[in-house]
Amino acid sequence: MTDPNNTNGANASTPTLKPARELAVSPPRFPNESAAYRSARNDLLAEEIELRRHIERVAAQRRALPPGGVVPEDYRFVGEAGPVTLSGMFGAYDTLVTYNWMFGPRRERPCPMCTSLLSAYDGEMPDILQRVAFAVIGRAPIERLVAFKEERGWRYLRLYSSGCNTFNRDYAAEDPDGYDNPALNVFTRAADGTVRHFWGAEMGPSTADPGQDPRGAPDLMPLWTILDTTPGGRGTDWYPQLEYAAAVG
Repeated sequence: MTDPNNTNGANASTPTLKPARELAVSPPRFPNESAAYRSARNDLLAEEIELRRHIERVAAQRRALPPGGVVPEDYRFVGEAGPVTLSGMFGAYDTLVTYNWMFGPRRERPCPMCTSLLSAYDGEMPDILQRVAFAVIGRAPIERLVAFKEERGWRYLRLYSSGCNTFNRDYAAEDPDGYDNPALNVFTRAADGTVRHFWGAEMGPSTADPGQDPRGAPDLMPLWTILDTTPGGRGTDWYPQLEYAAAVG
């Protein structure tokens, strides 16, 4: 059984952690805060510490998954520089992260939520690519994907069209009629060249709690992480858009 205090998923020699309540005595004090505020904030801090520890336990459990299924074929895509296979997307890495972008051939414009997420990832991509390969996959023709990339000013995302294969159907649960689904998947490549599926996001509408939009854990969208720290939270009637009527000052 996994030791819940082992935040690295390592062996039993990992030191036992201090109770979160003992750590939740924040030295900073903000101007004019009340004793009631500080007491409630320290209660919240203890929960935040517990949440951090739980996130690490889940990550350790994910890393310890047994080998996933071998991919059924070396899917062929069309990239910005021409044809490429799934195995070719790895480059020099042994790990490949793929994001299925909701931009199929039937869409005039891509999904705003996907676009918000990918815009954030574009800024992080120079760092991400230090560790793993990352591919953004859409079913629309590569020319349309690239045109939107240029319109949006993305610099680092690597785009691939899957319009000529069944990758989206196999790994994003899209139906034969081309209904788009977002999906994040991770693949590994062994020394002998075998490509396996390692992990895929499986939380969605069927796993959503009452009153909440479907979301993963952790939530992959930096937008929601920021809004979760504000008094209004995520709200219930607002979502990202591709364009806004006026610039935000």
